[in-house]
Amino acid sequence: MAGQTKADTFAALSDCFAADLAALIGDRAPRDTTPNRFIDLVEHVRDVLGMASVGNLEDASDDLDSAITYLTDALTSPDGDQPSLLAWARTHLRDAIETAS
Repeated sequence: MAGQTKADTFAALSDCFAADLAALIGDRAPRDTTPNRFIDLVEHVRDVLGMASVGNLEDASDDLDSAITYLTDALTSPDGDQPSLLAWARTHLRDAIETAS
């Protein structure tokens, strides 16, 4: 059951952020995103923004890098640690989208 909870939580994050993240790089959000595919999307957006060599986009890339760390840790963490890790990931995802927009 804990694995399903993690998948549901990642699905909620994907539903909330995938379209905005993909839009930052002129792409479409993937459908039916698994936790790993969502992390892959965040990594791809981070890499594209980081290569832009523009101050606010580099800052957004740094926020996405932090989000990736928290998302990855949440996948492998004990269930008790997951809520705080995902809260930090959400914060960094929101900050990245706001900074890059």
